Amino acid sequence: MSVDVKRTFTLDGSPLTATEGETILQAMLAAGLDFPHICYHPALGPIQTCDTCMVEVDGDLVRACATPVADGMSVRTKSVAARYARKEAMDRILKNHDLYCTVCDNNNGNCVVHNTTMAMDIDHQSYPFREKPYEVDMSHPFYRYDPSQCILCGRCVEACQNLQVSEVLSIDWDREIPRVIWDNDVPINESSCVSCGHCVTVCPCNALMEKSMLGKAGFLTGIEPEPLQRMIDVTKAVEPGYRAIFAISEVESHMRNARIKRTKTVCTYCGVGCSFDIWTKDRDILKVEPQMEAPTSQISTCVKGKFGWDFVNSPDRLTKPLLRKGDAFHEVSWDEALDFVAKRLTEIRQQYGDDAVALISSSKCTNEENYLVQKLARAVLHTNNVDNCSRYCQSPATEGLRRTMGYGGDTGSLHDLAIADLLIIVGANPAESHPVFSTRMRRAKKKYGQKHIVIDLREHDLAHRADLFVRPKPGTDLVLISAVTKYLIDQGWHDDEFVRQHVDGFDAFVRSLEPYTLEYAERVTGVPRDTLIQIATMIHEAKSTCICWAMGVTQHKGGSETSTAICNLLLVTGNVGRPGTGAYPLRGHNNVQGAGDMGCSPVYMPGYERVDDPAVRAKYETAWGVELPTSKGLDNHEMVDAIHEGKLRALIIQGEEMALVDSNSHYVREAFAKLDLLVVIDVFFSKTAEYADVVLAASPSLEKEGTFTNTERRIQRLYQVFEPLGDSRPDWIILRDLANRLGANWTYTHPSEILEEMASLAVLMQGVRWDRLEGYRSLQWPVHPDGTDTPLLYTNGFPFPNGKARLVPAKWIEPTAFAPEYDLHLNNGRMLEHFHEGNLTYRVHGLKEKVPTTYLEVSPELAKERGIETGALVRIISPYGELKLPVVVTDRVKGKQMYLPMNTSNDEEAINILTSSESDETTHTPAYKELQVRMEVIRPRGESPMTRFNYRMHKPNPQPGVRVERKWSRRGYVPVTEAAKEKARG
Repeated sequence: MSVDVKRTFTLDGSPLTATEGETILQAMLAAGLDFPHICYHPALGPIQTCDTCMVEVDGDLVRACATPVADGMSVRTKSVAARYARKEAMDRILKNHDLYCTVCDNNNGNCVVHNTTMAMDIDHQSYPFREKPYEVDMSHPFYRYDPSQCILCGRCVEACQNLQVSEVLSIDWDREIPRVIWDNDVPINESSCVSCGHCVTVCPCNALMEKSMLGKAGFLTGIEPEPLQRMIDVTKAVEPGYRAIFAISEVESHMRNARIKRTKTVCTYCGVGCSFDIWTKDRDILKVEPQMEAPTSQISTCVKGKFGWDFVNSPDRLTKPLLRKGDAFHEVSWDEALDFVAKRLTEIRQQYGDDAVALISSSKCTNEENYLVQKLARAVLHTNNVDNCSRYCQSPATEGLRRTMGYGGDTGSLHDLAIADLLIIVGANPAESHPVFSTRMRRAKKKYGQKHIVIDLREHDLAHRADLFVRPKPGTDLVLISAVTKYLIDQGWHDDEFVRQHVDGFDAFVRSLEPYTLEYAERVTGVPRDTLIQIATMIHEAKSTCICWAMGVTQHKGGSETSTAICNLLLVTGNVGRPGTGAYPLRGHNNVQGAGDMGCSPVYMPGYERVDDPAVRAKYETAWGVELPTSKGLDNHEMVDAIHEGKLRALIIQGEEMALVDSNSHYVREAFAKLDLLVVIDVFFSKTAEYADVVLAASPSLEKEGTFTNTERRIQRLYQVFEPLGDSRPDWIILRDLANRLGANWTYTHPSEILEEMASLAVLMQGVRWDRLEGYRSLQWPVHPDGTDTPLLYTNGFPFPNGKARLVPAKWIEPTAFAPEYDLHLNNGRMLEHFHEGNLTYRVHGLKEKVPTTYLEVSPELAKERGIETGALVRIISPYGELKLPVVVTDRVKGKQMYLPMNTSNDEEAINILTSSESDETTHTPAYKELQVRMEVIRPRGESPMTRFNYRMHKPNPQPGVRVERKWSRRGYVPVTEAAKEKARG
């Protein structure tokens, strides 16, 4: 274990201790000492553009943000030269920034320029403000840039270049008057900006601001530009100095606090689990403000997490329950709707039995709500027919992890991914599906030299940047992984000591690999032998390796087998149970991990305790006061078949768009039409709701409290931002009231009571407590009774009887065969701007402006062969359905492989109209990725479906960072230190 080395120095004559490698500024801040600094940010590190942190060290003026501490160092902050230097630096900043705080929407207590000017007690500036000859850029739907207010600190550039690593922003130091530019100087909305919002978050003033703040935050800011400018002039004329202006602005800022609420929440989109504060005024969302305390994301967001919340106030929201009467839906009271559901469920159970009813829980709902779904199924309706959407994506990964290592979750944290020596990404596109994870991956590569291997059909962002990008034939990942594993063992490159001490089944596993020679793998996968050896060599040479995978692996008939093969590779190389190693199946939805953890499964109770274990059932029967069902329930896939067979008669679907996201959509919808009762609990009237008998109006995450569990197994609290819209209700209240109509006696009055009941029963969660999750605190399961959690799994063995992991031979299951006429492979997945079928994101105007529709990616080779161009319209036909789609020709795909994002609710574009009912042999996860189609050309060319606002149309401008040395080398630039010394002498 590494031990932090301490360094002691003096600060203005008093001793101060710091950790080796810390800078003077970091040491001061860690000690709780406030000290001027503007360009420094803890997420970005030293930038050295503002010079406001100047101190004197052994007679020399240096920047505290960039000067490491050393034993015996003498630091003076109060010397004449140091004070002059900081004043000179601030004067230069104020030359670039017009202080009109009272009438500025950013006057909310966290404007760094305002606060630093006040802290330094600056009453006058030496250089008058100079307006810059650039217009405000209002082109972007979500934020604006005002060059005249920009102080050129470079925070936004550093965040874009080296934290987000989209590499869009830079400062053009060569201009007579420098400014921040996007790409090679284009309007923001016509650049390669991915709209992540990092730049806006780190801006220390009002140069970059959310448009949703403008004219709404302040008491005097919602006025037209011309009178606003006159007010600015009047405000500044009140007093020749700043003290009076600041006194007024501070009063106005405190007044804002009375009407602007800041509430911590957890993002409702992907499984990364970003958390942040949401600023609201009434029902207006002013902005999303990330915090350094956020355990996974810190200040990072993606376009959806930062800007994708307008759906909450959409006029399309369901605000009352709907009951089908004849061919139409009618708004009814909650009593009428719930009474109807309870009556019909009772009748169906009496006629057909308990197992004629099933429930689907939601990856969008809280842990507490998912817990109640499975409790409603088992304790009230007496059936194990309950499942969740991990069946569609991550069940095979969970199966592979459980077989080999014991727990069905990521083995470590984002921190481990960031510090790994080698990162392997198989069948996953983090830049678009898990954007904040990808920021850390790109940063680790660019800043710290992390090596990347990407194995995928499509050259997405991380594939484009990878040290090695490998394109195997579709569905052959297991063969590739197994051949690499065999080669490592054959070369003696496996971790023999780790295997002997911590792993069972090595000899049988080695025998199972005999077929997977390099020659066989080359023939099956299409990957050259030398490339397979290169992969193995990079793993061998790496000190630590992590593997990430997602739907490109799991959504196959052999998804569980390939996931098992990945786990086997990590075990034989000893890349488990230590920092910077492990297995990371990236969860797609914000709470898909939590839905599984809470027991929304036909075979598992909360905490993954099996329903067929009598001791487990006895524990829950005692706690719940009921007799529980003993037989295994139906999973999602089996439920649809059971409806067609007449065995399943009633279905409750909580927040899942099964009519679009289930494979072979026509077959699924035909099943829904046969049900005696379909109850849908949702926020919007979805495609699935069209088949319902009752639609219950639910509340999204901003309108309730609870917890989510992200892909790291991290449990986090979300707080209620708004009251439920209209008569909509949080799901936990809907479920409680329905259960009580069915004879239960649930007395829950708050989600905390549900969480603590769950924790009292599920061994994995026994130390989870509501108060232990206060604010930005989080817990990663397993959580011990004393509240100690487990960020890194398996450091003390594996949860099997002998404490050892298990190597499990994996078999290759060949992909689904299609008739020769279906000659094109159609891959599918997500795109950054939208989420899943788009029920939320297409209701956010700015996101829809960026990407108004989905489109089919076609390779240049295939386009040439078929005589089509970008803008063509084609019909894609499978044995199960057909779609009509616009085309984008791109080299992201190759040969006869095409790509279609799943993000649409339009039946003419929805991928699952084409997919089959084939599924993973173990978990029944649909084989979405095994799809062959044929193409008919309707129109060979036309207008591109990609707007000019789509970042994929543009090229970024990679830079090493702010390049402050260019500022220093500008003609006429006088270093702050020289100017300060001159003033000190004068």
